Amino acid sequence: MKQNKLLKHLREHGCVLLREGANHAIYQNATNGKQSAVGCHKALSDLLCQKVCQPLGMPPITSSYLFL
Repeated sequence: MKQNKLLKHLREHGCVLLREGANHAIYQNATNGKQSAVGCHKALSDLLCQKVCQPLGMPPITSSYLFL
């Protein structure tokens, strides 16, 4: 999956960019305050995308969302 689709999914569920480093960006869920790191690669595996969504307390990206 492309990184921009994951970031779009995060923004749609209320996550905001907390800080950005050289290798990772830290996103925070504004409703519950939980944080997760997103790698700065253009292509991310589907498993990694699910592991980013899980600690934020948001639903994982479904397969139908991947093909939009």
